[in-house]
Amino acid sequence: MKVSNAFAAFAKEVPDVHQAWMETVGKLDTASTLDKKTKELAYIAVMAAVRLESGLPFHVQLAKSHGATREEIISSILVGLPAVGNTVIQSLPIALQAYDEGNQNE
Repeated sequence: MKVSNAFAAFAKEVPDVHQAWMETVGKLDTASTLDKKTKELAYIAVMAAVRLESGLPFHVQLAKSHGATREEIISSILVGLPAVGNTVIQSLPIALQAYDEGNQNE
């Protein structure tokens, strides 16, 4: 799975900080009681709500690898609609393109 250009630059330009960040992410992942698919769907919802769109393709593919359906990806993005409004729909084409591109590689 391909990471965003921003995340790749982060890893390349400040590898010590990137390593510390990834260790923290790993510990948070271990501490979560959510199953991997649910965690990724929740993370996609948060990313859509805060407009962190660059990471969506990576996390959509990760959710898909844990069994998430296209409909679940859509629902995870739209779950934030009542709280933050229609800004979340900006994430739909990005997420669905990432999901559908994965089908071409299978």
